[in-house]
Amino acid sequence: MPGPILIIGAGINGLVAAADLAARGKPVRVLERGPTPGGAVRTEELTLPGFRHDVAAMNLSMFAGSAFMAKHGPEMARHGMDFVPIPRPFAQALEPGDHLGISTDVEETLAGFASEADRATWRALMAEFPERAGVVGGLLGTPMRRGPLLRFLWQSWRKLGTAKSLDTARFLATSPRGWLDETFEDPRLRTALASWGMHLDFAPDIAGGAIFPYLEAMAGQALGMVIGKGGADVATRALVGMIEAHGGSVECNAEVERILHENGRVTGVIAAGEKIEASTIFAGLAPKHLRRLLGDGSGDRRFDRGLETFRHAPGTMMLHLALDAPVPWAAEALGRYAYVHVGRSVDVAATTYAEATAGLLPATPLLVVGQPTLFDPSRAPAGKHTLWVQARVVPATIRGDAKGEISARNWEDAKEPMTERILDLIAEQAPGFRRTILARTAVSPLDLEAGNPNLVGGDQICGSHHLSQNFLFRPLRGFADGSTPIANLQMIGAACWPGAGTGAASGFFAAQALR
Repeated sequence: MPGPILIIGAGINGLVAAADLAARGKPVRVLERGPTPGGAVRTEELTLPGFRHDVAAMNLSMFAGSAFMAKHGPEMARHGMDFVPIPRPFAQALEPGDHLGISTDVEETLAGFASEADRATWRALMAEFPERAGVVGGLLGTPMRRGPLLRFLWQSWRKLGTAKSLDTARFLATSPRGWLDETFEDPRLRTALASWGMHLDFAPDIAGGAIFPYLEAMAGQALGMVIGKGGADVATRALVGMIEAHGGSVECNAEVERILHENGRVTGVIAAGEKIEASTIFAGLAPKHLRRLLGDGSGDRRFDRGLETFRHAPGTMMLHLALDAPVPWAAEALGRYAYVHVGRSVDVAATTYAEATAGLLPATPLLVVGQPTLFDPSRAPAGKHTLWVQARVVPATIRGDAKGEISARNWEDAKEPMTERILDLIAEQAPGFRRTILARTAVSPLDLEAGNPNLVGGDQICGSHHLSQNFLFRPLRGFADGSTPIANLQMIGAACWPGAGTGAASGFFAAQALR
């Protein structure tokens, strides 16, 4: 008798796949190397007791709007899934005291714009957003398989016509700066939107990155943001509860050591010294780790080489803070937003990216400052707060310091001075900020990888989304549907189309395709 469906990795994609399959009566067994499930969607007391910090992902908007939640939302709610809606999703801290924010109140958003022309452009973009979101969102929600992709392209062309279809294709290939320069007058607004590209390895001048600032801007305006009630791990706990309720299992401290296959077909795994048979395996692994577990290889030299040469994005450094009070922003309005990006201009962001990719500790890393307890006070003791800070982007391997101040060439020694650099950038925007800090925990790119090997070099998106490694080329040409040369071995996770984020589409695609 063939064994159950095995899923390697209890990240968001693996858990979504397992939950959907289990709900359909399929025998499912999830094997996770770490002590807890969730991957990048976990919440822990990283500083002081009672302060719950999201380890990596904080924003659950993609998960809330996912196809999985559309199908299973009521059951997830029964297992404790609960979201906190946020009407002011993000803002940009510019020159100290100046900011620009996006709110679901359009008049509030427009009041921060310096240009009347930009206000008119914003209204026009909002008006066309439902149509464009239907196309762009539809593409991101389409598996990269011949049938679904051809149907999507045909239907989109029928709906848009040739001219609009070509305009959309051009937009998908445009850099953030290219789109922003041709769309808006105010450099402050351009800066605020360009910051979103850095979340997915799109520096301002990288082709193909315009889509992300656009989607985050329009979705933030139209829908706001959601976070998990009590922590992002509410999603993980609900998924595990759903899997177990349908007879599946999630086993932690069960590291897979080898994927077994014979005659071009998967047969099982070796995990924690045990041989486990399986009829189908979903592998939620970074490409380098999938290649490692295949031993002598898949039998397809190009596929194996593609896994070995898959390119990861620069690293991220995390800083988790327990605070005695909210951040005392000089621009007081910043204390009303879930995310505050700290970065003064598009040019500074471009320089930061160039420094990091050259192996230099950036002089002014782009900061993403998350303020979850402003909206969900259950994450900290009464009157206290947590702060979630990402420094994007930083190198995994340090060759120098762009400011010439940090002599360390390894993260063990560089973590503390980089922490001070990050705190200085926040304090510049919030005088007195340091006096609010009760405790702090810094997490270097290599710490991130040690805790989750899929975050190679601290790459939180499991692979660059540049055009050469996106769409039909994610993770490599001919396998963008997650298939492999080994029958019944399926790739899932952020390294697969449609890429990073909590939407878990690759896991859901794989589960839906299994009949």
